[in-house]
Amino acid sequence: MDIDLAKMTFKDGLIPAIVQDAENKDVLMMAYMNAESLALSLETGETHFWSRSRKKLWRKGETSGHIQKIKNILVDCDEDTLLIEVEQVEVACHTGAQSCFFRGLTPEGELINFPETEQAKKLNPSRLESLSQTIFQRKMAPPTKSYTSLLFQGGIDRILKKVAEESGEFIIGAKNGNREEIIHEATDLIYHLLVALGYYDIPFQAIEDELESRTGRSGLEEKASRKDK
Repeated sequence: MDIDLAKMTFKDGLIPAIVQDAENKDVLMMAYMNAESLALSLETGETHFWSRSRKKLWRKGETSGHIQKIKNILVDCDEDTLLIEVEQVEVACHTGAQSCFFRGLTPEGELINFPETEQAKKLNPSRLESLSQTIFQRKMAPPTKSYTSLLFQGGIDRILKKVAEESGEFIIGAKNGNREEIIHEATDLIYHLLVALGYYDIPFQAIEDELESRTGRSGLEEKASRKDK
């Protein structure tokens, strides 16, 4: 898989990379590489990209474990776009979908999830997962007026301060025993927890997966397993 990097056309130091499932040819995602991340991808056999928002290199799956094993790298005729065929471990999208391209535009320009497709069935987002997806969108492409975006701009300290504040308010609401107050404060707390998860690129799907792994196990058994580790 030798590629002459000197022949690649990097615009502003970056080249778009389309990632495709090597077996079924589904398009999984699109990201950007610079010369260093492309060289790392070639060296390790796993995809590495350049994050334009975080201004840093990142290895696909470095937190989720959903790595991409490179099978082939194709270069277009202008040598300014890459098509990378991979073996995808688990899913490609941080939302929990198999592919990042699980939505479409109607003729009226409305953005919707594709209904009754395998990808949509795999996604099947819960209300909390849908909120988690929205939070990720605010992080990656922040609008000018968004409370979520302001939290991310303030960094993890600001986010955790809000988690602590909302935790305290939930405790007070629970002590008061007022049902409406408990629901309101619990909603605020859960939202800020999802923002904290989003800061570390952890979708709510990861929490659901962890809960699923604990199904059928007693709480005492689960705690004991943690001590063993």
